[in-house]
Amino acid sequence: MEHRTVFEVMTHDVVTVAPATLFKEIARLLAEHDVSAVPVVDEDRRLLGVVSEADLLRATAELPDLEGRSAGVRLLSLERGLPDAETASDLMSSPAVVARPGWNLVETARTMHRKNVKRLPVIDETGRLVGIISRTDLLRPFLRGDSAILDEIEHDVLDRTLRLAPGTIRATVTDGVVTLAGRVDERADIPVIVRLCRSVDGVVALHESIEYAYDNLALDVEPPR
Repeated sequence: MEHRTVFEVMTHDVVTVAPATLFKEIARLLAEHDVSAVPVVDEDRRLLGVVSEADLLRATAELPDLEGRSAGVRLLSLERGLPDAETASDLMSSPAVVARPGWNLVETARTMHRKNVKRLPVIDETGRLVGIISRTDLLRPFLRGDSAILDEIEHDVLDRTLRLAPGTIRATVTDGVVTLAGRVDERADIPVIVRLCRSVDGVVALHESIEYAYDNLALDVEPPR
């Protein structure tokens, strides 16, 4: 079984900015390329941070309103003599949450969820930017056709990996939902079959009605005293 990696689904041609890129140029790039964030890289494409729409909005939210009222945070910054956020280096979030090219998509999705981000810059072992992966990219495996999913389950999982005799388990796939039926010798085999089939790229859900001849899981339960 082979699972797609970040490298296979990520966007390779990434829109980037330099640390000195100005606010308005960043805003123009976001609109022109229809992206919500851009990585900030140095001359060697080493990742320094990320500037997102939220970072730009955060900066503009501190500007005075039409009546001249200024947000307290901005006013405090001016009183202290701190510079305005004019360039990518001023605006960016750093260090950025990143992904690696070899990560599987489940690991990547969990990182996005845990860090509450919509995209992850992808860097190599030297810290250089090689791509970017978004939530949309993570959904690409679910575009696989039912026939491709069924073929992988029957040949890669049930035959090559589990080496089950033909006809032991019958699988069907409809709109990404897998149904397994059949009969195995040992009950302990069922969770393994389910886990491996569920992990096939593109599987949305799985239902099983697999029977068994011998309940070897009962041996792990201590008898009542």
